[in-house]
Amino acid sequence: MHAEHHEPRNKPPAGSVPTALPYPSETDSHAGAESAPRPRTSSGRADQPHRGGRPTDAGVSEHPSFPGIGDDLEFSSASSASSASSTSAAASSARTGTASAAGRLNRGGPLDGAPRGVWRHDLEASVVVFLVALPLSLGIAVASGAPVVAGIIAAVVGGVVAGALGGVPLQVSGPAAGLTAVVAEIVVTHGWRVACFITAAAGVLQILFGLSRVARAALAISPAVVHGMLAGIGLTIVIGQLHVVLGGTAGSAAWDNLVVLPGEIVSPSVPAAALLGVITIVLTVGWPRLPRPLSAVPAPLAAVAAATVISLPFDVPRVTLPGDLLGAIELPEIPSGQWGAVALSVLTVALVASIESLLSAVAVEAMHSGPRGDLDRELLGQGAANTVSGLLGGLPVTGVIVRSSTNVRAGARSRRSAILHGLWMAGFALLLAPVVARIPLAVLAGLLVVIGIRLVDLAHIRAIAKHGELAIYLTTVVGVVLLNLLEGVLLGVATALLLALRRTLVAPVHVHPPSGPGSPWRVVVEGALTFLSLPRLSRRLAEVPPGAPVRLDLAVDYLDHGAHKMLDDWIAERHRAGTAVTVDPVGTVPLALPSAPTHPRQRRILASLLGARPGGGHGGAVRPPRWLAPWSSWQHGHHHDHSHLLNGVDEFHRRTAPMIEPYLTELSAGQRPSTLFITCSDSRLVPNIITSSGPGDLFTVRTPGAFVPGPQAVGDSTLAAIEYGVEVLGVRTIAVCGHSGCGAINALFERDGHAPAPGTAPLRHLEGWLRHGEPALERAERVAGGLPTDADELSRISVAQQLVALRGLSVVRRAEREGRLRLVGMWFDIATARAIVLDETTDRFEVPTVSLVPALESGQRLGDAVGH
Repeated sequence: MHAEHHEPRNKPPAGSVPTALPYPSETDSHAGAESAPRPRTSSGRADQPHRGGRPTDAGVSEHPSFPGIGDDLEFSSASSASSASSTSAAASSARTGTASAAGRLNRGGPLDGAPRGVWRHDLEASVVVFLVALPLSLGIAVASGAPVVAGIIAAVVGGVVAGALGGVPLQVSGPAAGLTAVVAEIVVTHGWRVACFITAAAGVLQILFGLSRVARAALAISPAVVHGMLAGIGLTIVIGQLHVVLGGTAGSAAWDNLVVLPGEIVSPSVPAAALLGVITIVLTVGWPRLPRPLSAVPAPLAAVAAATVISLPFDVPRVTLPGDLLGAIELPEIPSGQWGAVALSVLTVALVASIESLLSAVAVEAMHSGPRGDLDRELLGQGAANTVSGLLGGLPVTGVIVRSSTNVRAGARSRRSAILHGLWMAGFALLLAPVVARIPLAVLAGLLVVIGIRLVDLAHIRAIAKHGELAIYLTTVVGVVLLNLLEGVLLGVATALLLALRRTLVAPVHVHPPSGPGSPWRVVVEGALTFLSLPRLSRRLAEVPPGAPVRLDLAVDYLDHGAHKMLDDWIAERHRAGTAVTVDPVGTVPLALPSAPTHPRQRRILASLLGARPGGGHGGAVRPPRWLAPWSSWQHGHHHDHSHLLNGVDEFHRRTAPMIEPYLTELSAGQRPSTLFITCSDSRLVPNIITSSGPGDLFTVRTPGAFVPGPQAVGDSTLAAIEYGVEVLGVRTIAVCGHSGCGAINALFERDGHAPAPGTAPLRHLEGWLRHGEPALERAERVAGGLPTDADELSRISVAQQLVALRGLSVVRRAEREGRLRLVGMWFDIATARAIVLDETTDRFEVPTVSLVPALESGQRLGDAVGH
């Protein structure tokens, strides 16, 4: 808690806000030592259990802006590949918080230093990543229509160049499934050597992106578009590779492949190849479910190896490798024409590779707690890798989440793991090329079918549909499959922009018929009411029958000139017809102005230019909801008669009741409040507002002055409420809240201030009640030798005295001694709308600042906080 001397938002006159209670609290002689206030915990609250969020799992990587992106490309339990005992030892060391080097590195994230332990972890992780990346690189090359060696070159360059130069040390780069459809189309259209030129040119463009520092801006894409793009790519891969699984050849267009696929399924070209493809699919899906140590082997590697061994007796199409791999490296060819199409291909490869790399990088960053990477430098590294890969005859390179997440889970500590994985890939290609040549094409195609299917994630579809963005997703998928990747993504982005524009600028308009005889029709307008909503507004207003009374509820946050004029004209027209129209401006709030200009004339000019009301500067007061505001702020034409009350009840039924009905339904069986709140009867003091509480939270007792009678006042309603709250309801807190400008305290302070006016009847009951406040006067006089300087100071002393009075009650004293009850003193300053709390250990009133809302646990998401 911060002491009360901190400045309030609107600084009150000196002396109006308390700095401390000037008199020490008395120790109740009856309460004994047990009644002393218990010390607070360091957190300000009791320990709370886990709130039911998802358990922390280091094996799940998710993009913070695109939930689940880490699982889009994940098709095997790569974490199971991390079988080295030293990795487990390092993780255990990090959990126990020891000072060992492994523990420090694990907590600190990626490092570029070279302690001995770092090299060991990086070496082990690099082997695991290599085993995962090898079959993927071969399969992606085959699916792209490129030479198989192009996939190996891209994997080597991605590991070494991007690993050494990139800005996210633990990211692993190489050929990715996300560019398969793009590269396949480029190869068919321009040929392989021109495709290499396009890859190198795209790398140069990525370098320019990195120098321009636009990496963060590239993430400003709707998740529905991203997941739709991945799903479209996945479907394109599946449709094309099913032909290869069946022993045929995939065409260049997804639609053409889809049309002829039923015939291929009925009569496969090579039945043995189809069998091998099915075996690969089954092994890839089922291998992670096997017991250890079998499941420790990466599923893609196990499936490809097993299916290759099974294929040896069969004559099926296999991977073709040149006899001299180094001699197969060829320079790219400069296009001889079609420069417009080539430029478009360069832009497509650069954009898709950049976006996929950045999404993967952010997902990898979320998997460790070390220093954050540099996304602009990551683009530079990716661009350099693509330039080199294109010049050497390799596929485009991107950051790949499968390899990157495997790298992190396998215990990698620095960028050396990615570099070493590239070196292992090069060594394998040079020394064991005959082994690669024995792999059937149908086996690699089966592996790619699993990858493609898992790019269509049902969990993502459900989440997108929940947010009302399924149209964006489907538009992107259909565009990618039927047109091409770039056009599909552009369609998705355009759909997303149109939906965002519609939601932002087209206000919902609802028309409700009369709820009963004599009730008016209700027209409810919500959101921003602009000229874009005029057609809908006109159509809905026309639904109200002529001559019927109407209530127009404007729950809007902006009203432009066109909408204002249409409503004005409609109201005037109904008035001319003798029809009653009631306008209820529930939430009309102007748009805020920028904060820079302060001169009134500047504000008026900007109000005209930017759409804000004159005088409505930035940071101006926003109209609060009606349940927080007095009747006079939103009811007009009544002079504090019963109409205010009836209008308030009507407002409750129309707006508040639907919101709190679920809570009240739960409470219908009985109440279990946590706090007994004793406060003054003053109308300016609203307990539920100053405590941000709702139905069922507070058991409230209101009396003039918030006095607590002594135990001798048998039958007193306040004492009865205290007994009922503590013994029957089991409240855990009793709060006594005084306030500034209290009439009862003023009467005590002035001694005779509560005397009746001449000619009026004596206020016997009030005078009798005020005697319960006299112990506060006696306390002040006993400690300070006289009355305090003002009534508010006496009010704060009275709060402390009421806690003493509470401890004089046996029911309270016993509950506090047993640890079932805690007493809290509060004081509310009406002028500054600030509540301060008495710290009985220092006898000071202070502003509580420690939030009682627990932070999200590791693994919890936004939905855990907002209840969705």
